[in-house]
Amino acid sequence: MPQMKVVDGEALDRLCAEARLAPRKRKNLNLHPCDASAAHRLFNALQPGTYIRPHRHLDAEKDETFVIVRGALGIVMFDDAGRVVESCVIRAGGENVAADIPHGVYHTAVALEADSVFFEAKAGPYVPLSDEEKGGFAPEEGGGEVTAYLARLTELFK
Repeated sequence: MPQMKVVDGEALDRLCAEARLAPRKRKNLNLHPCDASAAHRLFNALQPGTYIRPHRHLDAEKDETFVIVRGALGIVMFDDAGRVVESCVIRAGGENVAADIPHGVYHTAVALEADSVFFEAKAGPYVPLSDEEKGGFAPEEGGGEVTAYLARLTELFK
């Protein structure tokens, strides 16, 4: 008989510790069995300073849901030119605890507190982002402009 997967506080502590040590300052814990799964369910631990390049999912089945478990995230949505069209803070135990991002909309998340963890759900299977899905208006991860761009995004939430 299949066993239930349980994610407890210790598992989240380990996930946050791994994110602190990771070069990208984030780490995920997948609950789905493989990248080919029809539904992706995972926990993401983010540290301040991580950069998630704005992107969109063009597949009509790939709306994306974030539910905050620890800490706080700033969620930002952009138009096709890279102008901010909407933003919100989701905070564990706060007024807003989840955000649902429609497919086709450029978006990103900004870690506002150390050891922020959110649960993510979206349709699989995993397919790397196409050039059309990457926000060409934003710097590529690892680029020299990332620090300044991320600082501007973070300022939206101060």
